[in-house]
Order: sequence, then structure tokens, then C-alpha cells
Amino acid sequence: MISTVVWGTGNVGRAAIRAVEAHPKLELAAVLVHDPAKVGRDAGELAGLENGLGVAASDDIDAVLASGPGAVVYAATGDIRPDEALADITRAVRAGAVVVTPALYPLYDQRSAPPEFRDPVLAAVAEGGGSLFASGVDPGWGNDVLPLLISGLGTTVDAIRCQEIFDYSTYEQEESVRYLVGMGQPMDYEPLMLAPSVPTMVWGGQIRLMARALGVELDDIRETMERRPLTDTVSTRTMGEFAAGTQGAIRFEVRGIVGGEPRIVIEHITRIHASCAPDWPSPPDGDGAHRVIIEGRPRIEVTVAATDEGENRSAGGNATAVGRLVGAIDWLVDAEPGLYDALDVPLRPAVGRLGRK
Repeated sequence: MISTVVWGTGNVGRAAIRAVEAHPKLELAAVLVHDPAKVGRDAGELAGLENGLGVAASDDIDAVLASGPGAVVYAATGDIRPDEALADITRAVRAGAVVVTPALYPLYDQRSAPPEFRDPVLAAVAEGGGSLFASGVDPGWGNDVLPLLISGLGTTVDAIRCQEIFDYSTYEQEESVRYLVGMGQPMDYEPLMLAPSVPTMVWGGQIRLMARALGVELDDIRETMERRPLTDTVSTRTMGEFAAGTQGAIRFEVRGIVGGEPRIVIEHITRIHASCAPDWPSPPDGDGAHRVIIEGRPRIEVTVAATDEGENRSAGGNATAVGRLVGAIDWLVDAEPGLYDALDVPLRPAVGRLGRK
């Protein structure tokens, strides 16, 4: 059994505890928390399980890493604290652990990661013998392993389009929704996530991964951006009201240009309410989905909709990201120490988990 630590118990951490507990080759050794109110609480309670797991949450990072865990699922956010997240992750790698995380988008395509992200990780690998694999949903499996797998079913492939189409009203990360993405802000407010070059920073690595796997050279990576205001004030269950006239929907593309044409495209269509931008593509049921479209012969379209925690699509997406990461741990433990990406780490069947509670 591989002793595994879950670091963070928010939206991703809850799913990570459940995934580690369900994996036949992993043993939950510790849970690290930042909130003093969570210290001492049972991991099962924090994960929303009906039963306790006999592992009490701790805030003693030194003691947990000194115990020599085989793996760490780093579930704390890196969106608004990248320096702190990188320091935490390299600390765990330096302790000799295999680390998997959805934090730090630049490391998703580790070959193109800026030196300020890549070099500290490689130094930690050399010093401590650990490993790192960073991935998620979108960016993540929704625009690396899934479209690449489906592209192999085509006779000819003209273009690949990966879409995330989501209603953000089910999210429980109000700061990110209102300020990073800008929902509910005046139309002249410039959200950090939508600032010029930021979409390419976040999703450009996925474009490069797909191009590398497909054996094509990119001419360029370009962005498009559209924003729409709400026509009426709307109320959400988790984040309160969003006023009429404020940003209610965004649509952007990160385009990989090959031979002068957009051949590899990652598109996001995000709303705070279904009434905003009704002419834009919508998910099949109105809540959210990830879709891959292979334009070619034949034309192939695959839509994935995941739910968890009471039919919550946001929680479902988090759970699939965790499934990809936690499912890679035993492969990474057997591999050489290093910095890995989605083209290195196979997506494998759920061996030993069929019918397992």
C-alpha cells in the first residue's frame, strides 16, 4: 500500500480523500488543512462520507512530510497563490514523495513551463527523489488525453475543438467567479483570467501538448474573447445576486494555428445564468459539460457530463480531475523520479475498483 497524504480539503480535497480511500493500492496516511477549525476532525467527515476514516486532520506540515509518505495529493489552490503553491509542492517533492496536483497551470505542459516554475521542481526532484504530475479537467484531460484518443478514430482530421460549456452558478468559489472570471462585475472591469495573454498562459500548454502528440508544428497561438451582460438580475444558490448590466457570460478561444489555420482550438463558454447569451452553445442539460469535436471524416463529437455531491456538475468535474491524478499515483511510484505531463502518464482502466464502495 502506498501511504498517501491529501493536502487541502476544499472542493478538490474532498474528492481527493474519497478517491484515495477507494483506491485499492493507496492508504490515506494524513490530511493537511490550513483552517484551524478543521484540525482534529476526521477525514471522512471533511470529505462528506457517511463513515469516519480514522485519520484526523492536521496542520503540522513538517511532521506529516517527515513521516515519509509515498505520495501527496496537493489539493490547495494555486490560482491566486502560485508562489506559495510552488513552495509547498517542491517541499513535498524534496521529501521524496510523488506529488499529483491540479494547481499551477504552467506545469501541465512541463516542457514549455517558464524556468521560474520548472527549475525549482527539477531541483527538488534531484535533491529528494520525488516526482510531480500536474493535470486537471480543462486544462487537463478534456484537452489532452480525451481529444487525442478520439482523434485516432478518424480517417482524416481537419481540426480539433475542445469545449467547456458551464453554468458557474453552482460553483462554491465566489472569489474566483466574481473577481478572477469577472461575473457580476461592470463590463469595463478586466478580470485577471481574461486579460490578454492569460488564457494562453493557462491553456497554451494544452495546445502544445496536442500539437506534439499529433506531430505538427504550431505557427502561433492566438486568442479571441467575447463578453455579454446580464439582461436581468439573477440569484444563485451559493453566491447571491448578480446584477443586471454586469458581466453574465464569457466566450473565448485559444487557437493553435497550423499552416495558417486554427486547427487545435480550446473554447470556453461560461455563464452565471442560462438566460445570458442564449445564442451561444449550451450544454445538453443546461448545467455543464465538456465536449470534443473532431472535424474531419468522419465528424466525431463526444460530450462528457460528470456529477457528484448531489448532482453538482462543478463537483463532478473536480472529481474527474482527482480521478485522473489519484489513478496515476501507483504508476508514478513505479516510474523514475521526474517531472511528468499528460503524454507521459497513461490513463488506465479502473483496475480493482469495479464494484468497490
